[in-house]
Amino acid sequence: MPASTFNQKAATSLRPYRVIISGGGTGGHIFPAVAIANELRRRQPEAEILFVGANGRMEMTRVPEAGYEIVGLDISGLQRRLTPQNLLFPVRVFRSVRKAGKLVESFRPDAVVGVGGYASAPVLLAATSRGIPSLIQEQNSYAGLVNKLLSRRVDRICVAYEGMEKFFPAAKLVLTGNPVRTEIAGGDRAEALQFFGLSPEKQTLLVVGGSLGARTLNQATAAALSRLREAGVQLIWQTGKLYYPEAQQQAAGYAEAGLKALEFVKRMDLAYAAADVVISRAGALSVSELCLTGKPSILVPSPNVAEDHQTKNALALVEREAAILVTDAEAPAKLYDQALTLLANPGRQQQLSQNVRRLAHPDATTVIVDELLALMDRA
Repeated sequence: MPASTFNQKAATSLRPYRVIISGGGTGGHIFPAVAIANELRRRQPEAEILFVGANGRMEMTRVPEAGYEIVGLDISGLQRRLTPQNLLFPVRVFRSVRKAGKLVESFRPDAVVGVGGYASAPVLLAATSRGIPSLIQEQNSYAGLVNKLLSRRVDRICVAYEGMEKFFPAAKLVLTGNPVRTEIAGGDRAEALQFFGLSPEKQTLLVVGGSLGARTLNQATAAALSRLREAGVQLIWQTGKLYYPEAQQQAAGYAEAGLKALEFVKRMDLAYAAADVVISRAGALSVSELCLTGKPSILVPSPNVAEDHQTKNALALVEREAAILVTDAEAPAKLYDQALTLLANPGRQQQLSQNVRRLAHPDATTVIVDELLALMDRA
């Protein structure tokens, strides 16, 4: 059923749609959740949207900043060693499931969306046990534990990669891609270079390790500053808050050469527009942004993530000649050899750019909300 029909249904319903969106823990879960909420509200401004997250996690601040109400559950994951938190885990799960049930009964949602993370499990369990339409969105090429456990209970599973039937029931799958800000691909290069104070006569390297930064990328970049200056390469280096003071000192003598350390880059659209090559971790949203912007990249997956899913995200591109992979262990010795080699090879840059663009899903958010509205319409 086309989106226009959904909008007509929404407009003629007795009350606005009510939707609970649950999950979080990292930006990779939170940003898609907010994107879905924004698209739903764009189509139905009167929609009532409630987020449910985990107390103490970043969604409890980021979601209100985006303009949405959020309720927190006292739930966390199991630690890999015996800790007091692990001993309390069953109690927290029981309390969270009970609280989630009360939330579902009081809010009376027309549908529930799970984006992964600890908080999505109790909410989706409560919703599916009451026959409420449910949808989960899996960002990574290797499915998260919560989504795998819930997959047989939910009605629809929106995924970002092909081949996800090895984790989920094939009949429920919809290949949508990950929701990303489409404006991130709309930056103007001239404006971007001026914004960062860079020269149009030199190539620019963008290094991003996620909002929190990445120790390996920062150490390798600090060690390569003199090589980059000698090669005439400019640098936009997002360090993350924890690493910024040291990186700022390390880069202080290189500012005139266009090598800049920044704690956080708010205008990522301009950062991508300025960049000829990107060095990045391989989180799901970072990979999706690279696909959308078409930037040639070197991916350095974090080794500190569940099921090594960043390596699997990176390989999904590498196997299609759409990115270069350097492991975290190899990065100190090999990362900047690879980066300088790629910067010196325009043909290889063009090949990677063309291939990675083919993997983009610019309409991901629209398709996910189409699926959500279809579930509510049928219900």
